[in-house]
Amino acid sequence: MAVFTTAELTYLGEPRLARLATVSVDGMPHVCPVGMWTVDMEVGAIDIRGHDFAATKKFRDVARTGQAALVVDDIASTDPFRPRGVEIRGRAEAINTPEPTIRLLPRRIVGWGLEDSATRNARDTDI
Repeated sequence: MAVFTTAELTYLGEPRLARLATVSVDGMPHVCPVGMWTVDMEVGAIDIRGHDFAATKKFRDVARTGQAALVVDDIASTDPFRPRGVEIRGRAEAINTPEPTIRLLPRRIVGWGLEDSATRNARDTDI
């Protein structure tokens, strides 16, 4: 399933630090860094993992709300200033087996600075 552009897939395939946003039980946003994810091309999803993942607040938040967002970004150049990144928002699942994983199924994808321009590419998906 092709929900990501070629430029987004290339960018997401490189090792980077990302931030995962969830909603806590009291409705407050919770944002934390994550460093392990893969793109599941068959499902069109992002699978996020981590150390002792099933015991984390982010995992519990996703299990309860079924929602999450992930931002992967960096600065490609400081002169000229050129930020780039991908934001993925959508439905999320807390999967326990075979390994604790948050599966993020994109509803909205916003990419910027991935091709030789600062243009934002925002779109909703059919997932």
